[in-house]
Amino acid sequence: MDITTTIEDVANLAGVSIKTVSRVVNMEPNVRPATRERVQDAIRELGYQPNPSARGLASKRSYLVGLFYDDLMAESTYIVNVQRGVLTRCRKEGYELLIHPFNYHQNGINGLAEEITANIIKSRIDGVILTPPLSDLSIAIETLKRLDKPQIRLSPGHHESGSPCVYSDDRIAARLMTEHLIQLGHKRIAFIAGHSGHLAIVHRQTGFIDAMTAAGLNIDNASVSQGSNTFESGVKCAREILSHERAPTAIFASTDEMAAGVMSVAHQLGYSIPGDLSVAGYDNSQIAHQVWPALTTIAQPVNEMAEIATGLLIDQLRGGKKSISQVAMQSELVLRDSTGPAPC
Repeated sequence: MDITTTIEDVANLAGVSIKTVSRVVNMEPNVRPATRERVQDAIRELGYQPNPSARGLASKRSYLVGLFYDDLMAESTYIVNVQRGVLTRCRKEGYELLIHPFNYHQNGINGLAEEITANIIKSRIDGVILTPPLSDLSIAIETLKRLDKPQIRLSPGHHESGSPCVYSDDRIAARLMTEHLIQLGHKRIAFIAGHSGHLAIVHRQTGFIDAMTAAGLNIDNASVSQGSNTFESGVKCAREILSHERAPTAIFASTDEMAAGVMSVAHQLGYSIPGDLSVAGYDNSQIAHQVWPALTTIAQPVNEMAEIATGLLIDQLRGGKKSISQVAMQSELVLRDSTGPAPC
């Protein structure tokens, strides 16, 4: 690359105005396909790379997308997959990604609003993708609105009209998993609920109840145990569940991490999986492939959801799409070796 190459050189070679080159570089609409292609050919031939600072000053944008998430989920497979999806789309569209974890559990709701405000002012982010549970916190949503920052909510528990979001139907997917266990002959099925602040995960418990009720199966206090989305909480819940006189023949955990905790306890207690106990999870995270036997789970297209959410946000930033979009994605039941017929 010749570092002396300028935008004027590109414009001259392509036979267009500097403004047209700028529009192509910034991936703005209203450029004819043939013209766009000619400019892109000139950029490649000259090895031109726009100066990010100059680009931002010229357009009064930073070309930064913010990904905001709960600090407690920083190392989760879910957040890693979200980051991959967002990065993929940002690279295609000429945007950079800035990630920021928020510890609102420690700083409180008011502290969250202050931290979001400070982060926006400091970084000059153009728009924000909110992940759960932030995507369900009205204080986060309203703070971004007050700052006039476009936002897309990923996997929110509420899908209000006029609020852009990308989500999958956790209630339907959890019902399908529970129905699968019932079809295998299981009648005593326990469910490990996730963090109550994650409304999408709460919907998974509702789906479990839907299927159990439709099948006429008993749901009592022993049927549902409260976890917190972590391996450790899965261990704690499993010890409690499997200590009951009439222990279940199947346990459905609302995250794979908790399901892995269940399997660890079951192995320690001498349970055969799935001979004595079937175990199912949710998310199809990396741990689902690492445990033995491999975990039956529900796969959300998290990478794709994140990529689509990023595209919707960038559409807003460019003003190319005025309508507010909500996109529902399909989850998939992934059957592996951790579930089988109920023991006789």
